[in-house]
Amino acid sequence: MICYGPRVYEGDVLAENWRRPGKGKIPKVPAELGLVVEDADSGFCGAVVACDKEAVTLEDRFGKRRLFPLAPAAFLLEGKTVTLVRPAAAPAGPRRSASGSIAVEGLRARVARESRIYVEGVHDAALVEKIWGHDLRVEGVVVEYLEGVDDLPAIVAEFGPEPGRRLGVLVDHLVPGSKESRIAAEITSPDVLVVGHPFVDIWQAVKPSVLRIPAWPDVPRGVPWKEGVIAALGWRLEPADAWRRILGAVSTFADLEPELLGRVEELIDFVTEAS
Repeated sequence: MICYGPRVYEGDVLAENWRRPGKGKIPKVPAELGLVVEDADSGFCGAVVACDKEAVTLEDRFGKRRLFPLAPAAFLLEGKTVTLVRPAAAPAGPRRSASGSIAVEGLRARVARESRIYVEGVHDAALVEKIWGHDLRVEGVVVEYLEGVDDLPAIVAEFGPEPGRRLGVLVDHLVPGSKESRIAAEITSPDVLVVGHPFVDIWQAVKPSVLRIPAWPDVPRGVPWKEGVIAALGWRLEPADAWRRILGAVSTFADLEPELLGRVEELIDFVTEAS
């Protein structure tokens, strides 16, 4: 987020109605989500996170939010004075789910399939539900979490995969030479698909820009990953609260890294295709 300064005001700032010296002299700019502006009076700089017919909400790089009236307030955009206006309504079209698929209106969840998708932990399950929940209910697919994959071969055997009863498994940190890759290699059933992403934890599948951080920090070996990330980012939060902040920042598939998106779509296709 960039704030421009020092501020340069157009006209005599001591004159009455300096912000509105005449019709058309101050350009009107739609308050689109993500637009970064500065309030000319207070100097508060932030990105647009909400806008209605009377006010706009800005969020600064520290996550602080403030509400400003649309008129007669003036804002600075790239150093120039502008007036924010409510964006025009988007053209009507098919409603999209968070995953980008066309939403099914009036959906009634179908009877669950025998096939399942397993993920490693509760955070993985929550993220999959938030983005793909609509799609999963359309298809009748249940997602369960395992609390780790150390016992995956035994879990697969207990599930009893067979044609029409498939199992898809999403694994964290599935990279060559990892413990997870060795465990996954033990699964040979044609009715089981084990895929994974390269991230140490599902937190990393959320794009840093969504959280307004430059990057996910590196955590030294021997330091619990989540606690190390929280400390490096300067968040005074417990892991559960940090996760709520992360999940709350996610709204659509565009907020996630493609390495996760492709794998989840692959699992949904696998457990729903005809056998």
